[in-house]
Amino acid sequence: MHCYFNGDIIPVEQASVKINDLALLRGYGLFDYFRTYNGVPFEWDGYWARFTRSAEVLRLPVALTQAQTADVLAELYRLADKPDIAYRFVLTGGYSPDSVSVVEPNFLIIAENLPKDNPEGRYRGIKVLPFEFVRDLPELKSTNYLHMIRLAAEMKSQGAADLLYHKDGEVSELTRSNFFIFKGDTLITPDQNILHGITRRVVLELAKKDFKVEIRPLKVEELEEADEAFTTSTTKWVMPVVQIGRQIVGDGKPGVRTLKLLEQFEELVTGYGLVKA
Repeated sequence: MHCYFNGDIIPVEQASVKINDLALLRGYGLFDYFRTYNGVPFEWDGYWARFTRSAEVLRLPVALTQAQTADVLAELYRLADKPDIAYRFVLTGGYSPDSVSVVEPNFLIIAENLPKDNPEGRYRGIKVLPFEFVRDLPELKSTNYLHMIRLAAEMKSQGAADLLYHKDGEVSELTRSNFFIFKGDTLITPDQNILHGITRRVVLELAKKDFKVEIRPLKVEELEEADEAFTTSTTKWVMPVVQIGRQIVGDGKPGVRTLKLLEQFEELVTGYGLVKA
């Protein structure tokens, strides 16, 4: 696989950064991640807008325009020679002479093989562990995934796939994905302290056709009233959550409403980018 690094497209194994990069020294960096379907980058405009907004928050200039970046994506896809791939954007604070000052960011676009992120969980459901935490600057995808990595062994020991963040009585998100519950035919998802996921937005549009949708603060105590729960992301699609800590959600099986949204999303991405006759 190949990557773009500060103006050059090179094999991934040839890319390297110096040890005075602010992402290493201070954790000052951001990333984004998306994939192709049928060779077409999924929701490209939405991902680019989110990436550049995140860069603005961290006051890091992006060296390429959207059109130039699209050309890079096309070349990386050609070089990968696979039906579909994933793209990982990384924008770091760059090399700093004093370990504090931003001089020039490093911009990296990596072509990756598609991950296998527990696809069977989409039909069996997953368990998550409540964890009291809210990410710094939750509207951007920073490179700080400290708690997810630090608690990986504990999650594994409890048969959990992820953490469910909450703070001051309100639920926000999982470590890498957005969170939803169903109360009857009403779909509820948090609106604060979250990353505004692109998959989240697509699923909300699908849901509006069949369900009442509420985008609002979600209280921790409402989890006990949930008939169904699920999470969304690039790799998870629409993945049922059947257990939260010790609490079983609904009957402990993926709900019919959740599976309906999963079916609709799968149908959408299966035909994504294909020219209709």
